[in-house]
This record gives sequence, C-alpha cells and structure tokens, in this order.
Amino acid sequence: MKIAIIGAGAAGCFAAANIRQEAGTEVVVYEKTSKVLQKVKVSGGGRCNVTHQCFDIPVLVDRYPRGKQLLRRTLHRFGPEQTIDWFATRGVTLKAEEDGRMFPVTDDSQTIIDCLWKEMMRRGVVVQFNKAVTAIVPTPEGVHPFSISFADGSTAHADKVLITTGGYPKADQYNWLMALGHNIVVPVPSLFTFNVPKHPISALMGLSVPEAAVKVAGSKAVQTGPVLITHWGFSGPAILRTSAIAARELAACNYRFRVVINWLGKATTEDFMEVVNGMRLSNGTAFVVNKNPFAIPRRLWEYMMPRCAITPTTRWADLPAAARNKLAEHLLRDTYDVAGKTTFKEEFVTSGGINIAEIDAQTMQSRKLPGLFFAGEIIDVDGITGGYNFQHAWSSGWVAAQAMQG
Repeated sequence: MKIAIIGAGAAGCFAAANIRQEAGTEVVVYEKTSKVLQKVKVSGGGRCNVTHQCFDIPVLVDRYPRGKQLLRRTLHRFGPEQTIDWFATRGVTLKAEEDGRMFPVTDDSQTIIDCLWKEMMRRGVVVQFNKAVTAIVPTPEGVHPFSISFADGSTAHADKVLITTGGYPKADQYNWLMALGHNIVVPVPSLFTFNVPKHPISALMGLSVPEAAVKVAGSKAVQTGPVLITHWGFSGPAILRTSAIAARELAACNYRFRVVINWLGKATTEDFMEVVNGMRLSNGTAFVVNKNPFAIPRRLWEYMMPRCAITPTTRWADLPAAARNKLAEHLLRDTYDVAGKTTFKEEFVTSGGINIAEIDAQTMQSRKLPGLFFAGEIIDVDGITGGYNFQHAWSSGWVAAQAMQG
C-alpha cells in the first residue's frame, strides 16, 4: 500500500511520523518547497509554541472559533496530554509558561523539527521536495485508486492520499480540491494585527501592556492579555485572539472598524474611582503625571495626560472632575478607528477551507471520496493564538495516520 501525504508541514509530518512501519507500506511526503516544517520553524519567535497546557477538552475546544464539532472528537483521542507524552518518549521535554503556552525546554523550534524528522526517517518515510500538486484524479480502474499530477509534469500514484497543505489565502487555490467534489468555506485571514494609520499612539511603538482587555466595538466578546503598540497600530496576544474570534466579521467590513481597549484589564469604573479617591487622600500633593497608581507603563501614562487635559502641575488633590472622567474613559474604554490589518504569512493562519461536514472526524477521511483524507489547516478549523493551531495539526494528523493504516 502506498500512502501519499501532500504537504510537509506540522500535520503532514506528524501523520507520517505516526504511520507504522509495515511490510508493503510505503509513505511518501510531497512538499512544494525545498524545506519541511517552515511554520514550525518560525512559530513562537523561533521557539515553537507546541501546544497549550489545557487538559479540559470542553474548555480547550472553546479556544477555537471554528471547527468545534470536529475538534470534540479529535482532541478527545489525541489532545495536549498525548502530545506532551509523544514528544517526551522521543526525548523532547515540553515546559509550560505562566500563560499556559508550552515550548520545548530548549526554547528552540529546531528541537521539534529534528524530533519529527528523526521519527519520520526511522519509519522509512520518503520526502520529495519541489513537488507542487496540480491535480489528484481518482482512477478506480487502475492498480492504485489515485493519480497525482505535479507542476513539473511528473505523476505519482497512491492508494490513500492525505492533504496537509495548510490554508490557502484565496478561494481559487482550492480549485484542485473542489474538482474532487469538495466544498470550501471561503478563506479569510485569522490572527492578524490592527492597523491604526498615523495615530499619535504609534510614537509609543515597542511598548507592551501586560494585561489589557480588547473588544471590537458593538461586540460582546472580550479578550484579555498583553497588547503591544507598534508603528502601525496594535499587536500582541489579546489583539490576535480578538482577530481570530471576529475573523469573518472583520473581513466582511473590509477591516474598517473600531477597537475598544481597556488598558487596566478587567478593571471597572468603580475600581478606577476607588484608586483615584485613594490617591486624593494618600498622595494629594503629588503631581498626577509623576504618580501613576495603575499597572500600566510610565510612557503610556504620560501619553494619557495631555489627552485628558492634565497638566504637569496638576496635583491629585486638585484633579478636576472633567479631567478625571476623561482619564477614566481613556484608560477603560480607549477607542481607535482601525483601517486595515497586517498578517505574516509564515506564521499566521487562515479561517476557512474544507467544510468539516464533509470530513469524518473519527478518521479524517473525506465523506465524498473514500481514500482521501485531510488534516491541519486545510480544514475549516482555526484557534486563537497560544499553541492551539499546532495542537489541531497534531490531533488531526494522528487520527488520519491511525485510519490510513487500518
């Protein structure tokens, strides 16, 4: 039996590394570029955010804006605990950081790449580079059920085919899969930063607020976590999670919307007033600009002063009600007009792809064409930032591997 895996990314390589060595079984991975596991290499700033330390599957599933119906099955079979054990038995220890993200203890993505490659080679997997697939044609009368055509004019045959190409940014890039009878959910970007062109806050680029709350104006969903101010606008985990949750809505409005940031995280107006009244009593003679009682960076605090008509000589005891109210508004409900997004093709993900209704979650096999399987980002599944998208790659790749050799 010959198994063809299309795409040497996380899902494809993990599937290949989990297919048993058996007499008569040949596994070939076809990769359109000259490298394997490129997204693994750059993820997590080159450290590779392998998974997340969330072992409660219902909670874990909620970290994925799309694909929950499929994930409820795949994550129960191969979740973060199994991922940790899989790497551990192959000499790679993962560590959890305070926010639950898990990385190799080496803090080097090459550790993950080397582990997967070594396991693939141990199992006799063949990898062919620079093999871009142009078509897959069922050949029911042939010796092998599938014929695969490549851009270089060559062809190959296989008994089973696993598609792990990752997500495509344009709908027409799925045409070769639609030709097999599959429908797609039109792709839109997920996990992107918010552009706020020529806004004065960009002067604070490089500044990070460790615990802010972010939401799109008019929505109820709030994401908390670090927010990074950049020269083009806002980035950081809370922004990226918000972009994932609202990916399709933001695409529909052409990325023109308002974002509301609470720089004090979960603090309310009542919390703010309690701190301000405390400052009036205990630090009344101190200048407001010099005495910041909130857990935000000094530069951001100083940036707020002129916006709230607070002068360098304004003391806490003399803070006018109008200035106090403006300060509350800017700290708790700071609103910015977003005009566009920034994505980074090597690391960020796509919302959309093969409709999960057309995939058997127990096997990852196509409901349209027996012998055709899918895993990873090619499916309409995507998670927020934090290791969730890689976990989907490992889970779906493992499930497909078990089914293809069954």
